[in-house]
Amino acid sequence: MQTFIKNLASLVDQEVEIKAWLYNKRSSGPIAFLELRDGTGWVQAVAAKSDLSATVWEDVEKATQESSVVILGKVAKHPKKENVFELQVKDFKIIQLAQEYPIAHKEHGPDFLMENRHLWLRSKKQWAILRVRDSIITAIGEYLHKELFIKVDSPVFTPNACEGTTTLFPVPYFDLGTAYLSQSGQLYIEAAIASVGRCYDFGPVFRAEKSKTKRHLTEFWMMDAEAAFVEHEENLKIQEGLVRYIIRYCLNNCQEELRILERNTEPLEKADNPFTRYTYDEAIKKLNELGSDIKYGEDLGNDDEGILTKDSEVPVFIEKWPKSIKPFYMKRDSVNPDLVLNDDLIAIEGAGEIIGGSQREDDYDLLLSRIKAEGLNIEDYQWYLDLRKYGSVPHAGFGIGLERMVRWVTGVEHIRECIPFPRTIGRLKP
Repeated sequence: MQTFIKNLASLVDQEVEIKAWLYNKRSSGPIAFLELRDGTGWVQAVAAKSDLSATVWEDVEKATQESSVVILGKVAKHPKKENVFELQVKDFKIIQLAQEYPIAHKEHGPDFLMENRHLWLRSKKQWAILRVRDSIITAIGEYLHKELFIKVDSPVFTPNACEGTTTLFPVPYFDLGTAYLSQSGQLYIEAAIASVGRCYDFGPVFRAEKSKTKRHLTEFWMMDAEAAFVEHEENLKIQEGLVRYIIRYCLNNCQEELRILERNTEPLEKADNPFTRYTYDEAIKKLNELGSDIKYGEDLGNDDEGILTKDSEVPVFIEKWPKSIKPFYMKRDSVNPDLVLNDDLIAIEGAGEIIGGSQREDDYDLLLSRIKAEGLNIEDYQWYLDLRKYGSVPHAGFGIGLERMVRWVTGVEHIRECIPFPRTIGRLKP
């Protein structure tokens, strides 16, 4: 019966069968040290020539990097390392003898690694990133369900834009003309809250934005959440609660992965405290004081986000932006109608924006006037306007970029490592 490497600690002195890949091999005369992985973890197996038949030892010697194998062995505590276990090999069989593996245990350039992304995923670092990514997904679902949200899926093909058509991928759609790949599920889950109260979607979204920064992808995963009867202040509390829950979850459940990534976890531990909050006006003034030449009415660039959070131990909310630079659906601030009730959440350590959210305009006439002012086709948005005709309520929501959150938690430099198969303006394969 197959045993998984992650369970070996509870099986000391027992014989187990492991099905795995040979990650690395070292030989010292009649002894071979085999580093194995099975997806759940990594273990060293020690094969002694004196303990094996000649045929089995021959297989041990000829096994190559990335060969798939079945090993029968006795679980033992590592003689020198605390809480580390190894296998004393009793039998060894090759399932498939791998050809010469193109990714050796040495430094390779990023272009080479991206061309071989399908194989690069097997490295310890990429394994760890994928597992942290999975933990973040799990944490998001756990937190939102605790807050009474349910998952409601939104379509990938959409007839119109959520935030303008300049960054949409058009797709011919049979006899109905042009469809677009979704850039957000927000408009659709706004419809769903009248059914379920609080909901979220979680899936791939697409932005035809010609950006080449370390934190931009053309295809990425976004979680959009929406809640009925929630206004601006409560929306911020939900967002902060989510991010802090993710941090705690990863610190508690990804210790081995973060160790492999050599991630200094102290900043993450300190980030689990009340977040800082600036209005847009306050942020612009502070940036100017710190040397930025940003002007009122401009969006924050990567450098501005870094300057603003440089000395902060916690993420920073920037709220109440000018309506002129934000989408049509955001609700105006009753105190100053030139501003909207929105927020961007900027993470520390140069991670940049990880959340964008707002209270939505729930008044039919005001939303209609905004759609007209944007020059959008009213017919395309009639169904969205309908939501304000039949039982409209105050509501708010936000979206969190999964890969940006992964990048921050793992501490990796480039976002392309935070998704299994990245799509950028210069890469469409593998």
